[in-house]
Amino acid sequence: MGMWENFLMWLGLIGKKVNVVVVGLDNSGKTTIIERLKPKDRQAVEVAPTVGFTVDEFSKGALKFTVFDMSGAGRYRTLWEQYYREAESIIFVVDSADRIRLVVAKDEMDNMLKHPNLRKVPVLFFANKKDLPTALTPVEIAQALRLEEIKDRPWQIVPSNALTGEGLDRGTEWLAEKLGKQ
Repeated sequence: MGMWENFLMWLGLIGKKVNVVVVGLDNSGKTTIIERLKPKDRQAVEVAPTVGFTVDEFSKGALKFTVFDMSGAGRYRTLWEQYYREAESIIFVVDSADRIRLVVAKDEMDNMLKHPNLRKVPVLFFANKKDLPTALTPVEIAQALRLEEIKDRPWQIVPSNALTGEGLDRGTEWLAEKLGKQ
């Protein structure tokens, strides 16, 4: 970052740039969440499943987020770690209604959190699809994922509905607060 950009950031005229990797199993709602976080005039009308990855940007407060939307399909999950080196935080999206695959989500989360490039980065968990009748509560998801065992980094779980945007501001505000302190 150049001296001029640092000066403008110091004045509060531009936001600090942060890199966020967005992961979760396929069909958990990652891309829909990212679309809802963007300004309305930049949101896509229809969202298609991500193949490989996409990169997007949105702002929250004084932070400018660059998000790497990683496909959650099994054959693409090995790509996630290619983006860990630049990650300053993680958003991990869980399908609250997909009880069967919570074990797979936990395995992927455990592997991710062990990666040396992700030491100490904050993790925001979106317990997505909270509107579905079979959705687990955030407490039930936290228990299934054993989030209480995460002691080496800040984390937060927030119930969300990507289709309506419910819960997304609460989650990104927490993340912005954590990243603003770095």
